[in-house]
Amino acid sequence: MSGQERKVKASDLFVAALENEGVDRIFGVPGEENLDLVESLRNSRIELVLTRHEQAAAFMAATHGRLTGKPGVCLSTLGPGALNLSTGAAYAHLGAMPMILITGQKAIMSSRQARFQIVDVVATMKPLTKLSRQIVSASSIPTVVRDAFRVAMEERPGPVHLELPEDIAGDEVPAVPVIPIHPIEIPVAHRAALDRAAEMILAARHPLVMMGAATSRPRSTHGIASFVRRTGIPFFTTQMGKGTVPGGTNLYMGTAALSERDYVHDAIDAADLIVAIGHDPIEKPPFIMGPSGPKVIHVSYTSASVEQVYFPDAEVLGDVGPSLELLADRLEGKLPQAAALLPLRDEILGHIADRATEARWPPTPQRIVHDIRQVIPENGIVALDNGMYKIWFARNYRTRVANTLLLDNALATMGAGLPSAMMAAMLYPDRRVLAVAGDGGFMMNSQEMETAVRLKLNLVVLVLEDNAYGMIRWKQAVDHFADFGMTFGNPDFVMYAKAYGAKGHRIESIDRFAPTLDAAFKEGGVHLVSIPIDYSENVRVLVDELRARQK
Repeated sequence: MSGQERKVKASDLFVAALENEGVDRIFGVPGEENLDLVESLRNSRIELVLTRHEQAAAFMAATHGRLTGKPGVCLSTLGPGALNLSTGAAYAHLGAMPMILITGQKAIMSSRQARFQIVDVVATMKPLTKLSRQIVSASSIPTVVRDAFRVAMEERPGPVHLELPEDIAGDEVPAVPVIPIHPIEIPVAHRAALDRAAEMILAARHPLVMMGAATSRPRSTHGIASFVRRTGIPFFTTQMGKGTVPGGTNLYMGTAALSERDYVHDAIDAADLIVAIGHDPIEKPPFIMGPSGPKVIHVSYTSASVEQVYFPDAEVLGDVGPSLELLADRLEGKLPQAAALLPLRDEILGHIADRATEARWPPTPQRIVHDIRQVIPENGIVALDNGMYKIWFARNYRTRVANTLLLDNALATMGAGLPSAMMAAMLYPDRRVLAVAGDGGFMMNSQEMETAVRLKLNLVVLVLEDNAYGMIRWKQAVDHFADFGMTFGNPDFVMYAKAYGAKGHRIESIDRFAPTLDAAFKEGGVHLVSIPIDYSENVRVLVDELRARQK
């Protein structure tokens, strides 16, 4: 430049740093303070996916991180827009999903609008993220962005927040190179820890393996199934650990959808040792530890968080898959007692499958889960919102591939089901993707039906109608409170879907349910299917039946 240093706009530098990280999509609702960044995105390889609410953008970015292991990115303006990201930040933080949140802010070098719309978003986001910082220098952008992605992906993964003020975004500075990315390997467990764990397993008479939330991370799957196969120890899963080991294996004992008294707890109570792989206490406890219970070995990337209900006796810390391979080397062929609990399996799974094909109308949760499993192939994805049906899917829906049942047993927020399914449909356009939501949770982000149609996704959305906030209503009844304050009316969901340009279907007999889902998947595009649900089974199975067992 004839003796002058080449200059670049800070927003262009920011987008170049995102491209360097492999970002191909950003989800969000921009505002005035983001306009320089939006213009830089217009001239980049990154697609700006406009959503109808910032919360949905955050759920989509978090699900990208959950499914790929690489941070999804979402964008909002300052103040109200940034605060709308907060639920998604908490969703990713508790669920260990890598994500980058980018928010705008008024100029920090001047104050021409006084404090209009200004909220301290950096401070607000600190307890909801792994890192929250404001960018105050354009030349620091490459290092700040590289550090943000690194922190988001490091164990334990989670969200990172970056605030880019509008005057910094529009600033021009001498060109600064992006920071090269280098791989970072996670160390395997220490030899002494492996020896100690092997000694405890060899001494156990009734060993049992538990697969927790961290086993579903994309980096985790290698080595875990091999450990189960090589040792022959039966296993059960937490809700978020489903699918890590194929659910069709003859060693699967069930999923702990409840904390105690369920049928899978017959095996847990009979175990004298539980190898808890990837357990994260953000999940509702899959079992309650006590002084007379089994010994527990914690196997994970990070040390155990000691809780009243979880205080392991030994820990194996390191890269989970390779560490388990080393542990299996010490155990293979030396565990004649490995399958001691396996005789309980048929009875446990038999109880879970009870009444799954009943033809009553409205249908039971068991029948709905059964029919969905018939329509969704092994690699198909079911993304759940949050409601009473989640317990039934956790108990009854058999998974054979990791991350094919996307449920949230951490923050357990309503409103995430549809955006999560949309992200899955974008990542895997050739796989069947089904969103399942109650009528309460669906309406919390139902506006994203327009986004799904605009993006031309292949997606089926199932709305379960009980005209109530069903889980709280159920707990209200179980605790002997009056039936009060939990019911509402619904729109005509078929017409509602059509108003967005989607196809709508109302199920009026159970024999039409599975064929309607199948036909919707075959046709492609966005479909909404509404069906009533009979939740009377909640009391019969999850209260009366389990209480009777305890007595």
